Amino acid sequence: MDHTIVIGAGQAGLVAGYHLARRGLPFTVLEADDRVGGGWNHRWDTMRMFTPAGSLGLPGMPFPSDELFPSGAQMAAYLSTYAERVGMDIRTGVAVDGLFRDGDRFQVTAGAATLTAANVVLATGAERVPNVPALARRLSSGIVQLHSVDYRNPAQLQPGGVAVVGAANSGADIALELAATHDVVLCGRHPGHVPLRIESKAMLTVFPLIALTWNHVLTRDTPPGRRSREKLLSGHGTPLIRVKPRDLADAGVRRAARVTDVVEGLPVTAVGEVLDVANVVWATGFLPGHDWIELPGLDSSGFLDNDRGAVTGQPGLYVLGQLFQHRFSSHNSFGVVPDAELVVGDIARRAHRAGASVRP
Repeated sequence: MDHTIVIGAGQAGLVAGYHLARRGLPFTVLEADDRVGGGWNHRWDTMRMFTPAGSLGLPGMPFPSDELFPSGAQMAAYLSTYAERVGMDIRTGVAVDGLFRDGDRFQVTAGAATLTAANVVLATGAERVPNVPALARRLSSGIVQLHSVDYRNPAQLQPGGVAVVGAANSGADIALELAATHDVVLCGRHPGHVPLRIESKAMLTVFPLIALTWNHVLTRDTPPGRRSREKLLSGHGTPLIRVKPRDLADAGVRRAARVTDVVEGLPVTAVGEVLDVANVVWATGFLPGHDWIELPGLDSSGFLDNDRGAVTGQPGLYVLGQLFQHRFSSHNSFGVVPDAELVVGDIARRAHRAGASVRP
C-alpha cells in the first residue's frame, strides 16, 4: 500500500498520524528534533498556553487538567505520551532537507538518507524559521541578541537595558518577565488587547464560543473569514491575550516605535530614537521556511497555496499548521485537529482510487 511521510512530530504531525492509523494507512513521521513535541520543546521557561487544557487534547486522549493553562514543556510531554499511546512509527533526529518528484511519487531526503512516498504531509507548523531582520547584523558585537525561540529566562541576558523588538503576544510576555530584572523597552506597534483577563470566569465561559467562531465561522469559505485571513497574513499581529497594557506600564516597561535602523551599533526606532541597550530580544516572528522544497511549479517562497490542506498543483502533497491555512485557528492546537482530518480524508480517497482497502 502507498506510504505517507509526515514531516514534523508536533501536534499537527501527530494528529495526522492518528487519523492515518485509524484509516489503516501506512505512514512514518520524521522529526528533526531529538524528541517528539516539535517547537514546544523550545519555549521560554515561564511560557503558558492561551488555550485552556480542556481544549488542548488530541483525538483519543484528553489533556491532563493539572493546570488550567499548561506550559510549553507540559504540552511537549503530553505529545510524547500521546505518540506512545497511539503507537506511531516516529523517527527523531531526522532533519529533512529536500523534497523532490520521482514520477508520481516523492523523494524525501535527510542527509544521505532518501525515502520514497506517495504522499507527504508538511506538518512543520507556522513557526519553522526564526525571522531576524537583516539590520541585526549591524548591531554592536557587545550587544547580546536572542530570538524569542532561543530565549529561556532572564539569566541569558547581561546587565543593562533590553530592547524587546516585536510587541505582539510573545514580545509582551517576554518584556513583562524581563522587567523584573532589567530596564525594558518594548518596540513595535501596539496590536490591541483582549479586554477580559484570560483566567477570568467570563473569559472561560465565552471561550467555547470563541473556539467555535475560529474553527467554523472564520474560514476561507466565508466573507468574514477571508477578510480576517487577509489581515492576518499581511502582518497584523493578533491582539494581546494574557498581558495587558496596564501590566506592562505597572512593571515599568517603556513603549517605543518599531526598530528600523542601526546607528553606531545601536538600534534606532522609526522616529529616530537611539536605544542605548545591552540586549536585544527579537520577538519578530517566523518565516515559513519551505525553500528546501524543489517541486516543478511550486512557489515555496512563502506560505503554500492550498485547498483544505492539499497543496495546489501538487497531488499527494499536503500542509498542516500554516497560519490561517483553512480557518483562523489552523495554526493552533485545536484548529489543527479538524484540518488534519480533512487532509487524511483526501489521502484516503487517493488510496481508495488506487485500489487500496481503506477503513472508513
